[in-house]
Amino acid sequence: MNREKRTWASLMLALTVILSSCGGGAPPEEKVIRIGYLPITHAAPLYFEKQFEDQYLNGGRIELIRFGSWIELMDALNTGRIDGASVLFELAMKAREKGIDLKAVALGHRDGNAVVVSHDVEEVADLKGATVAIPHTLSAHNLLLDEMLQNAGLTYEDVNPVEMPPAEMPAALSEGRISSYIVAEPFGALGVSLNTGKVLFQSNEIRANSLCCVLVLRSDFIEQQPEFAQTFVTGYIEAGKKAEAYDVHTHDEHEDPFKQFLNVDEEVLTLSLGWISYDNLRIDQEDYEYLRQRLVEMGLSENPPTYEEFVDQSFFEEAM
Repeated sequence: MNREKRTWASLMLALTVILSSCGGGAPPEEKVIRIGYLPITHAAPLYFEKQFEDQYLNGGRIELIRFGSWIELMDALNTGRIDGASVLFELAMKAREKGIDLKAVALGHRDGNAVVVSHDVEEVADLKGATVAIPHTLSAHNLLLDEMLQNAGLTYEDVNPVEMPPAEMPAALSEGRISSYIVAEPFGALGVSLNTGKVLFQSNEIRANSLCCVLVLRSDFIEQQPEFAQTFVTGYIEAGKKAEAYDVHTHDEHEDPFKQFLNVDEEVLTLSLGWISYDNLRIDQEDYEYLRQRLVEMGLSENPPTYEEFVDQSFFEEAM
């Protein structure tokens, strides 16, 4: 019996070796990156990279995880339940300031933050004493509000800023609960399309190259999967160019990244995309340093991370 067992064991070992040499082992583990987002036009490069992941990710996959608020998204990012996110730059900087090891690797977009006002508002001075909605105190929208008021000779204290979910803003303006809002797209375009308000300024008219949304990755993900991180960011950059070239009238509805991730009609989307761009997603140091300065000036951050600590543009160099 012992001899039979030894013979059987030898045969099994030989079979294992043969199968292994023929590629009969377990398939390689699939590369997956989990990225959080809110359903806004500003996250378009992610939508396009997901739609064309077979083209961009060399066999890998993006798992896009939708969140209903920035608070929920940041909690998932800070605790490592997702590998990265398209998020408000200021929120990501605050997380890094608190010790969460994140790297800013690319912008989400440029421009595309309209100041929408009720029809009876003709100039910034008309907003004195009025309520203005922003999505979060730590946002480009809050900084743009402050800068717009300064440009008009007013102060932040001359208005009543309130945080409000973006999807609620057009209705709040229509009902007279607020007199203005500053927010990510497509909610500015939605308010204009519904004729509940009008655009007083585009963000680039207040501050050229103001930073809004940023793509961040957790440093532990970059360290554990450096090659896939590079593949992902390279694909993201190319997806931004594809989003920039997008024409709402030439896409099949079932293959349209915007229609898969955003519930807006063509009129709103066309208007929204006219205000925003995705073809240059590099994070410039001068723009970043200005953002750091403004956060300190407004008392929103005591020690925001430096460009060298937080921004990693090496992915861009490898992608070129």
